[in-house]
Amino acid sequence: MSQENNDNKNNEFPELKNDTFLKACRGEEVPYVPVWIMRQAGRYLPEFKSVRADVDFFSVCRTPELACKVTLQPLDRFPLDAAIIFSDILVVPQAMGIEVQMIPGKGPFFPNPIRTIEDLSRVQFPVDVNKELGYVFDALTLTRKRLEGRVPLIGFTGAPWTLMTYCIEGSGGTTMSNSKSWLYKYPTESHKFLSMLTRVCIDYLFGQIKAGAQALQIFDSWSNELSPAMFKEYCLPYLVQIGKEIKAVHPEIPLICFAKGSNFALEDLSKSGAYDVLGIDWTIEPSVARQMVGERVSLQGNLDPCVLYCGDKVIRDQTQKMLESFGSTKRLIANLGHGMHPTHPIEGPESYVKAVHELSKQMINK
Repeated sequence: MSQENNDNKNNEFPELKNDTFLKACRGEEVPYVPVWIMRQAGRYLPEFKSVRADVDFFSVCRTPELACKVTLQPLDRFPLDAAIIFSDILVVPQAMGIEVQMIPGKGPFFPNPIRTIEDLSRVQFPVDVNKELGYVFDALTLTRKRLEGRVPLIGFTGAPWTLMTYCIEGSGGTTMSNSKSWLYKYPTESHKFLSMLTRVCIDYLFGQIKAGAQALQIFDSWSNELSPAMFKEYCLPYLVQIGKEIKAVHPEIPLICFAKGSNFALEDLSKSGAYDVLGIDWTIEPSVARQMVGERVSLQGNLDPCVLYCGDKVIRDQTQKMLESFGSTKRLIANLGHGMHPTHPIEGPESYVKAVHELSKQMINK
């Protein structure tokens, strides 16, 4: 897809009707705290299961019509304040010539992981993102139009370290012994691999903006496996590079960084100038996170996803505590501390979205 075609498509997008999420990203006044949920399109929805009944996971990602359909499903159920394109962080390794399968009930699997430094020669680089990831751009453009301006559309990528761990480990949920050993044994090659991934992520994000993404999130799901010193060497420079390169060209696009569990890095990330919003999980009190970042950035989070199993009263009580701990409804986007579970009841997110909107309105109007 050419830049000219993308630019022409941008001119055709419907006018945005609800910009509360974007205002919160920028630290502007809002009538209530906006809310969206990581993995808001997913297996907890019967309509999503219906789409997946005859189609494998990556086929949904690679078929713009289906990716658009499942992106919109949670918006049709809940009054969410943002949509996030249905895709997966592992489309980046796929674009680099690394085979990734999604095994039902088990998750991602790499038949031939990058285990040795010699294996790096198998990684395709540089990457033509328009050729390899054009289906994501097409899905973004289609979804942006089908949203009809209801809410903003978020694009995303995995962070370099998290992508590297999957490529080396060959799956998720491991001890990370292979990928962490790389950092200690092969620091030069580790930086080389991380630099390659960073360049592809940056090009990919630029393509998403051209295709219609109105905000971007970088997921560093495995950053909590690293010590503060290792994070500073192998995560932080690449996260900052991504944010700064995007900001230099598109300062109008809010950037969100979610380095899960790396609470020690909040201050450094907030001072980097690379991000507008930092995501936090449930392992840190919002008040502590706010103290660390001040008013430099907005915060996003951080309800424990397991609260959504517990019924309306518990959800409402825990949401109240969360909002109060943030200390202010300004510079705040409500979310979970991680993604929806396949086993979550539909009533969970329904109660959470309603509680965030109602309780935050009460706080603002006091």
